[in-house]
Amino acid sequence: LLFAALTAPIIVLAQASSSAPANPISTSQSKMYVMLSGIVVAAADKMPEANYAFKPAPDVRTFGQLVGHVADAQYYFCSSGAGETSPSTGSAEKTKTSKADLVAALKESVAYCTKVYAAMTDAKGSEMTKMMNMDFARMTVLSANVAHDYEHYGNMATYMRIKGIVPPSSEKSSSNTEGQK
Repeated sequence: LLFAALTAPIIVLAQASSSAPANPISTSQSKMYVMLSGIVVAAADKMPEANYAFKPAPDVRTFGQLVGHVADAQYYFCSSGAGETSPSTGSAEKTKTSKADLVAALKESVAYCTKVYAAMTDAKGSEMTKMMNMDFARMTVLSANVAHDYEHYGNMATYMRIKGIVPPSSEKSSSNTEGQK
């Protein structure tokens, strides 16, 4: 009886996994990217333009430079993962300073990456590609993009907190019943 009780969750998990999509890894990665890119864009939108020049210490990027850096890096990671030449026309981090221009650059990079993630399959994701002169699976390159975006969203959230602004991921919503964290 104890064995049956312990194995019951395993049986339920096995049954649930039988309805997995045709490309469970790439589909899951795409969902993760769509969720994350949404809060990154929301943070860029929420920060007032006056704070785009803010940096908490002299040797770190401004908030605006963070937004530009994320936009630039997304083109790098997503074009590498797709095996394409980057469609980016320049460095947003180094050439753009207004909130409008930086948010537009970020949204354009998100649109490009969203297409790359949506077109990825598990089989294509297992193909090897070059990044930083090393061989990586395409899906690993796209996973690195997600990790990089999370890293810099953390920076953005810290900058927002310093300025007394609640980051989008901590806002009270119907899906966040704990309220502002």
